[in-house]
Amino acid sequence: MAEKVITETTYGIVLGGLLILTVTTYLAARIDLGKLNLIIALAIATAKASLVVLYFMHARYSSRLTRIVLGSGLAWLAILLTLTLSDYITRT
Repeated sequence: MAEKVITETTYGIVLGGLLILTVTTYLAARIDLGKLNLIIALAIATAKASLVVLYFMHARYSSRLTRIVLGSGLAWLAILLTLTLSDYITRT
């Protein structure tokens, strides 16, 4: 099975994006936005994790089975977060 070769330029662009998002995380942490701080931090972290999984773990060019496994893991994470947050929200 031939694998797609990712160029060094692509890795450089992804690295630059990760560095920009890291600086954005730092700058967002320095600004007090109240309850939006958590949402912004999680959005930036999700973007960084997506870049790492798609390019450095080669999930973007992988088979359908790998994508199904990744989707299943994300679905399981969503279930666990939903159950945890529903328990946390209902406490007094």
